[in-house]
Amino acid sequence: MKKNFLSAFLLLSTLLFTPVIAACGDDDEPVKNETPNQNQNQNQNQNGNQNQNQDTNPAPTPAPSENTPSNGDGVDMLLLNTRVVGMDISMLPTYELQGAQYKDADGTAVSNVLAFLKSQGFNAMRVRLFVDPARGQQDVSDGSSTQVVQDLAYVKSLARRIKQAGLYFLLDFHYSDSWADPSKQWTPAAWLSLTDAQLEQKVYDYTKDCLQQLTDAGAAPDYIQTGNEISYGMLWGAKDTQANRCFTNSDDASWNRFTRLLKQAGRACREVCPKAPVILHSERVEKPNVLIDFFNRMERAEVDYNIIGLSYYPYFHGSLESLQAAVNQLSASRPTKKIHIVETGYAYKWAVGGTTFDYSNVYPLTAEGGKQFTLDLIKKLKNFDAVNGLYWWHGEANAFGCKGTMSEGWYNASLFDNSTGKALPALSTMKTFLED
Repeated sequence: MKKNFLSAFLLLSTLLFTPVIAACGDDDEPVKNETPNQNQNQNQNQNGNQNQNQDTNPAPTPAPSENTPSNGDGVDMLLLNTRVVGMDISMLPTYELQGAQYKDADGTAVSNVLAFLKSQGFNAMRVRLFVDPARGQQDVSDGSSTQVVQDLAYVKSLARRIKQAGLYFLLDFHYSDSWADPSKQWTPAAWLSLTDAQLEQKVYDYTKDCLQQLTDAGAAPDYIQTGNEISYGMLWGAKDTQANRCFTNSDDASWNRFTRLLKQAGRACREVCPKAPVILHSERVEKPNVLIDFFNRMERAEVDYNIIGLSYYPYFHGSLESLQAAVNQLSASRPTKKIHIVETGYAYKWAVGGTTFDYSNVYPLTAEGGKQFTLDLIKKLKNFDAVNGLYWWHGEANAFGCKGTMSEGWYNASLFDNSTGKALPALSTMKTFLED
C-alpha cells in the first residue's frame, strides 16, 4: 500500500488510543432493460439467515474529539480516514433472546458477544433500521419476516450497547417497512399518500428525528448510510409498483425525484450529526459502468456524501477480480471519496440460496475455504488507499442453542457455526484488514 503522512499518524494512533463515542448501463450508452437481480437479497435473507468481558485487543484507532480537523462540511476527517473492520449484527438481540450460545474458536462460551468481537479486532458494527417493521413483515413472502424487527427502539438499545463497548456504529437507514434492496424499495405504508414534495419533507423529518433520538440516548451513529442498495433509487411507491425506478436509461424525472430525496436525508444528517461521514450504498459491483453512471448522477445533482458503500457477495457478484475492477474505476473517477465494503460474506457450508456464481472450485464451502476467501479479499482491498472499511453481513447468525424462530432457516455465510456455536476461522481473519 502507498504510505503517506496520514497513514503514519493513524498507525501511531493505533498504539496510543482506543475509541470513545464520536459526535454525532454496461457501457457508456444507455442500457436497455438494465434491471436488478431479483433473487439477490430475498434468497440471501431467506437463508439468513473464560469471560470475554476483558478488552484484550482494543479497537485500533481513536474516535475523533471535538478538536479534530474537519472538512468544509464539518465531517470529522480523522473518522473519515480511519480504517474500520466490522460486522452487521442487526439480529444479535434476537439471537440472544432466543438463547443462542456463542463460543470462541476453541469452544469456550462467550458471555459478552460485543466484547468478544472487539477482542478479535473488530472496531465497528452496522445495524439496519426499518420505518415500521411490524407492518413490513406482512410484505415479506420469502421466509425472512422474522428478521424484519429493527424499529427505532430496537436500534437505540443495540446501538447504545455498541457505543458503550467502545465500537464505532454505522446506522443503515432502509427507508422502508421491510427489506430495501435492488429489487424492492417500497415506500413505508404510512407515507404512501404523500406527494413527492411531502415525501421529501418526510424523509428529512424522519431522518432528523431518528438521529436526534439516537443522540439523546447516547447512541449517536459514527457513520450514516442513507438508503440500502439504492442503485435503482428508493421509495418507489407501493409494493410491486414499477414507478420511480432509476435505471441507466430512465428519464430525468425519476432520477431528479430520487436525488431530491437523498439530499433531504443528507441535510438531516449534517444538522444532527455533522461529524458523521455519509455513505451512499450500491451493489452493482459486477457492472462497474452502472456504478460510474450512478455516482456521476450523484455528482451532477450535488448529492452530499463522503463514502461509497458497496455490497460484494461473490456468489452474486462474481470473482474477486470483478470487485477489483469496480474499485479500480471508482477510486480513479472519485479520488476524493473513501470506499467501504459495507456487506460481504461467504458460505462455510452449502451454497447460499439464489447463488449465480460458483466460486467453490477456488474457495470450498468449508470453514477453511471461508478463511482463505477472507484473506484474499483483504489482500485485494489493501491495494487501494481509498478502501478503508470492510463489514461482514449477518455475521452474528448462530442457531446453536436457539429455542425460537432463529433455530430454523440457517444462514450459512455467517461467522459462527450454526451447528456448534463456535467462531469460524474467517472471524479472526477479518482483523488483518487493519494491519499494514
